[in-house]
Amino acid sequence: MELPAGLTTRPLTLADARAVYEVMAAQELEDVGEVVIEEADIVADWQRPSTDLASSSLGVLDGETLVAYAEITHADRADAAVHPAYRRRGIGTALSGWVRDTARDRGATIVGSPVPQGSPGDRLLASLGYGERWRSWVLRLPEGRDIEPQPLADGYAVRTAESDADRRAAFEVKEDAFLEWSEREREPYDDWTATSLRRPGFEPWNLRVAVGPDGEVAGMCFVVLAEGTGYVDQLAVRRDRRGLGLARALLVDAFALAREHGATASELSTDTRTGALGLYERVGMEVSSVWIHRAIAL
Repeated sequence: MELPAGLTTRPLTLADARAVYEVMAAQELEDVGEVVIEEADIVADWQRPSTDLASSSLGVLDGETLVAYAEITHADRADAAVHPAYRRRGIGTALSGWVRDTARDRGATIVGSPVPQGSPGDRLLASLGYGERWRSWVLRLPEGRDIEPQPLADGYAVRTAESDADRRAAFEVKEDAFLEWSEREREPYDDWTATSLRRPGFEPWNLRVAVGPDGEVAGMCFVVLAEGTGYVDQLAVRRDRRGLGLARALLVDAFALAREHGATASELSTDTRTGALGLYERVGMEVSSVWIHRAIAL
């Protein structure tokens, strides 16, 4: 890698989570006007059994200070950030080259990263030949705005996932639904628990399920509380139970619970692959930022 004089690189370790968060937070604040990442997000991802930071990450340091990083997070996805104070020095270009080489060596045929639309990262990747693979939106339910409750069909109830069987069923519902539009291998259950049930700060109310008259889990919602915002990280309904209003019922439930636990606003994200943007806008949510997933063939 060609980096400015005085900068060094090394693989990341779990002890770097806070430093990576600070770089990412500074970049998000500069590019979208708010910080959407949490340190818990990084720790949760890094504690997945499938994560090998030694071979899949690279930090850029100025002395002992981390100023940029890149990581292959999944087979065809990478995340990267450069502290705004260190931009326009070729660091992003160098990290992009490392990402492509590393992903190619791991057998990937394409690799991409999400970047805020129109940001320096977006412009850089476009200039390097990365095209738009899909587009995503962060939507916010403004403070004080309510979503009209969704009556549940007879025999259905929304409750906390109470048992290991509930949690595993919620995972299966999520994976089946997400794999309808996501091009990836099935996620291992232990990887999912690392980012949900074992995520720092997890509380039982974060994972809710919609249960049918037969006692089976028909839908799930995973919501986290972050800096006064209830963030719906996962929302899914079984294919054979759709059309009953379960998704909306789970969403209303999640927002209400988040408010009970101190949230003043609620957020979620969706992308062009799901076709769900209109649903969230119809219930009163507003787009707060637009992200482009840019990718390049290897």
